Amino acid sequence: MKNPYRKTKIIFTVGPATQDEATLERLIHAGVDICRINMAHADHAWTREIIRRVRTVCKRVGRHIAIMMDVKGPEIRTGDVPETFELEKGEIIDFTFGQGIGSLGEDGVRRVDLNYPGFSKDIKVGDTVLVDSGLIRLLVLEIKEDQYVRCEVIIPGPLGNRRHINLPGVRVNLPALTKKDEGDVDVGVEEGVEFFALSFVREPDDLDIFHRYLSDHGSPAKVIAKIEDQQAIRNLEDIIKASDGLMIARGDLGVECPFEDLPIIQSRAISACIQNTTPVIVATHMLESMIDSPIPTRAEVTDIANAIREEADCVMLSGETTIGKYPVECVETINRIAKRMESEDGPVLREDLVLKLPKSKMLRSAVSLASELEDAGVVVFTRRGLLAQKLSSLRPNVPVYAFTDNNDVFSQLLIMRGIEPFFMQFDSTNPERTIQNAFKALEARNWVKKGASMVVITNVIAGEKIIDTIQLREVE
Repeated sequence: MKNPYRKTKIIFTVGPATQDEATLERLIHAGVDICRINMAHADHAWTREIIRRVRTVCKRVGRHIAIMMDVKGPEIRTGDVPETFELEKGEIIDFTFGQGIGSLGEDGVRRVDLNYPGFSKDIKVGDTVLVDSGLIRLLVLEIKEDQYVRCEVIIPGPLGNRRHINLPGVRVNLPALTKKDEGDVDVGVEEGVEFFALSFVREPDDLDIFHRYLSDHGSPAKVIAKIEDQQAIRNLEDIIKASDGLMIARGDLGVECPFEDLPIIQSRAISACIQNTTPVIVATHMLESMIDSPIPTRAEVTDIANAIREEADCVMLSGETTIGKYPVECVETINRIAKRMESEDGPVLREDLVLKLPKSKMLRSAVSLASELEDAGVVVFTRRGLLAQKLSSLRPNVPVYAFTDNNDVFSQLLIMRGIEPFFMQFDSTNPERTIQNAFKALEARNWVKKGASMVVITNVIAGEKIIDTIQLREVE
């Protein structure tokens, strides 16, 4: 049975180009699943307003999408300079801390502050410093602790205010959550955000700190780890196990790592996430040309198709929908590519997935059964989302309809590839009525017809035991 819905989920980043209700409505109609708010560029008042606006539009449209708050995380940036200036090849520049606006010293050496007091302790002579997404490259020549780090310009370029610094291969002792992050997260918790993405995750402890913070503040939200540097790649498996999802943030990752390694890193990360039943997002530069152009480049089409072929859960739009001229067209473009790629015949499910638990093997059997029946799908009832998550990791070639009576779980299912979630109250006194109500919901969307076979995964009470079951049912 061909899926009546798109398996690959779409995340868009809200910004000036998409913040009005009319555009949000068009995006929701176009099929976006999650709205991302980038806290590197958002204040609290705007964030609250946008979250409430998205939910208002969802209610009016009759289709719910989730909210993801992307917290800034620890980062190193240059301070302010009187005006943007051009660094020349071979020029010497000093990085300092706490000395104020950048200036030209008496010795003719420019000085620019950084926002990180531990910079001189973490770095060593011979290290590379990348500025402004790698557009400027410098070599560390001399370190005078608590005074300056002196560098030579290897690749020149213009240096303005608050440019981002990357230190490839350097372990930076920054906190996992900054005070700004905590203030941002507090807003997200108060507004009931379903996902938080943490930038510059370097090790599992970063995620443990974030999970504890959310738990202490009573939030059931899931934490997405953004991998953006070499340390994260070294700790990839442990980060995946400690997270609720992974974002392959190819922007900073492509600066921190050799760009020719990016496709290998992406493939490895997607495969590892699937093996660990962890949702994975491919992000950055998906449709960069469509910020200004109504059509994508052929390379972008191939890039998106490759992410879908590798079976990523989600693809994410950033600048394309924050400042781009064609935000809705970008979503429609991904829709076209995803539907075409997903229509290709493939295996029933992933054969490389290692299944150890009997319940996981039962789910595999349910998918296999549905695939052998004409126009069949899988219906699963879940209160915590775990059965649906495992089904998603199998990457089945049949539709999976997940019904839950938990609002938080419903929203969290929106990130999982191949899972179409439904919120529905369960009738605990009459399980059969719950199943029939699920069939009616599918019929209302014209996704199933009377007489169609459905494989139902649920549990039944047998004496004092609760037993997981697979039922082959006919839609009546």
